Amino acid sequence: MNRTIVETTRERIKPVNRELMQQAQARLDAKTKPPGALGRLEEFARRMVAISGTGSPDTSKKVIYTFAGDHGVTDEGVALYPKAVTTQMVYNFLAGGAGVNVLARHVGAEVRVVDVGVDNDFGDLAGVIHRKVARGTRNFAKGPAMTREEMLAAITVGIDLAEQCRVEGIALVGTGEMGIGNTTPSSAIIAAISGKAVRDVTHRGTGIDDDALELKIRVIEQGLAINQPDSTNPLDVLAKVGGLEIAAIAGLVLGCAANGIPVVIDGFISTAGALIASELHPNVADYIFAAHRSMEIGHSFMLERIGVEPILDLNLRLGEGTGAALAMSLIEAGVKTLNEMATREQAGVTHE
Repeated sequence: MNRTIVETTRERIKPVNRELMQQAQARLDAKTKPPGALGRLEEFARRMVAISGTGSPDTSKKVIYTFAGDHGVTDEGVALYPKAVTTQMVYNFLAGGAGVNVLARHVGAEVRVVDVGVDNDFGDLAGVIHRKVARGTRNFAKGPAMTREEMLAAITVGIDLAEQCRVEGIALVGTGEMGIGNTTPSSAIIAAISGKAVRDVTHRGTGIDDDALELKIRVIEQGLAINQPDSTNPLDVLAKVGGLEIAAIAGLVLGCAANGIPVVIDGFISTAGALIASELHPNVADYIFAAHRSMEIGHSFMLERIGVEPILDLNLRLGEGTGAALAMSLIEAGVKTLNEMATREQAGVTHE
């Protein structure tokens, strides 16, 4: 029987190098500062060393992948905006006018836009990574969002991009997404995997009112009742109530872990993809930096289940990879303290 790319990728994931992590902390402790005085910046530095396998990581090459896909569940009225906005935002990304473009420029990262499931024909439009699996998912309130084949194809997109990052020598990968309605499948995923009540993990997305929120909760409950996703099988959950861009993010996170590349996950939707990846292999979390804690109430449950602590808490809820860009700057700052800060011996600083 042919094994899936998920299985072969999963087999390549190893624990990070704890010895290198300890060595990095010893180097940090020798710097001109009290031990631990740089707080979580020291954590970022030692984790980057352990993940990359090098004592002096080079963080100059940073890429954020913004995956775009549409969602059939928007037919139920769960989103504030029509799904045509997904297409419109892809053009905005390419023009450099979106939030993620601004913040990526600010931190020196490249934004790469991936069409994995937009309900639009972009033709040979320059600047788009054309990897469309389908023109959006189906309405999971009436049946599975994806076939198993579609789900695996979307995961493969992310894995392939991670492999390309290894070839290019990308030091830091960020995740982002665009897909009107995609907080709905994200809430469904954490509800299915955790067993928590839908109401406890579902919030307002782009800003829906109370009536629309109640509708969104009912739609997710209906989708879970109809599809009966297996909470012990993350791929079953993903196929039945997930999204194509969420699957691609899961593949990217899985592929980065297999290739020893640190990956900075953005907010609620990106973390839904990372949750799927972490459920597939226990060591995936070692390669993840959680950029921030989203305003979406289900996000904290995801982060807790993965076992990662968010770097920022800024009331962000835009997605696209905006939080990932901001967090990249702090991760890079931590690495620079390790690489550039003088030791007490070098500076002639002595103390008892």
